[in-house]
Amino acid sequence: MTTEIPRLRLGIIADPQYADLDPDPQLNRYFRRSLDKLREAVEHFNADALDAVIVLGDLIDRGWENFAPVLDILARLKAPRILLPGNHDFLVAADRLASVHALLDMPSPYHEVRFPGIRLLVLDTCEISLFAAPEKDARHMEAQMRLAALKARGGPNAHDWNAGIADRQAIWIADRLAAAEAEGDRVILLGHYPIHPPSDHLLWDGEELARLIASSSSAIAYLCGHHHAGGYGEENGVHFVNFCGMVDTEETNAFAVLSVFEDRMEVVGQGREPHRRLRIAPSTERSRRLC
Repeated sequence: MTTEIPRLRLGIIADPQYADLDPDPQLNRYFRRSLDKLREAVEHFNADALDAVIVLGDLIDRGWENFAPVLDILARLKAPRILLPGNHDFLVAADRLASVHALLDMPSPYHEVRFPGIRLLVLDTCEISLFAAPEKDARHMEAQMRLAALKARGGPNAHDWNAGIADRQAIWIADRLAAAEAEGDRVILLGHYPIHPPSDHLLWDGEELARLIASSSSAIAYLCGHHHAGGYGEENGVHFVNFCGMVDTEETNAFAVLSVFEDRMEVVGQGREPHRRLRIAPSTERSRRLC
């Protein structure tokens, strides 16, 4: 029997990428228009009963000064905010890099947010990158080596605007998924970069992270932005949803409300974001598939 009362309702925004810049028609990006689009999304979300509103990274295109107008608009939300950075959020002066997570009110670069029976894992998918840490930082040097190795293998996502995660974060993800399995909780993971299906926008070694998530009977979804065209994949009952970039197109917006029911998730998109109805398989069924 279908349950009509959602267990969790989330507002979703990806890639506003605001900046006080002229449009880039070649990339179809209209940076200044994102403020009006954000206002429209906030008004829509405030008329609804939501448990949280999530921004999946790239609040700005570049420049520390551009955070203020975006955060001022998001401060009008009635629901709690869950913000995480994308690659463009680190295109600021070097002495500001270490302050990005605090500016977004993040308790730590990756962390868990718990609701009754459902956990959100907020991931730091910019952890190993050429932009989130200073050049002499160990993470920056590791990013150089990983990118060089990926290029040598001919990886389609071997770009300096992509990034990866450290082994310690992968261990933390595995631990939190196992804890959720033990307690019978569902898990939705949030990252900036897509990890499935493969593309040139994929997180470095995203395939490994996708396999880890798909192997857990507690995981039901991974939500991301970064690839502005959006996209979708499924593996072992886990739904990988790439939300469309808000900054794209001059007039058409892109945001959504995601409702989690016992047996499904429903994405009600606005503007360029499509509607989706995504089945949630019972944990017992997921466990049998993994045997």
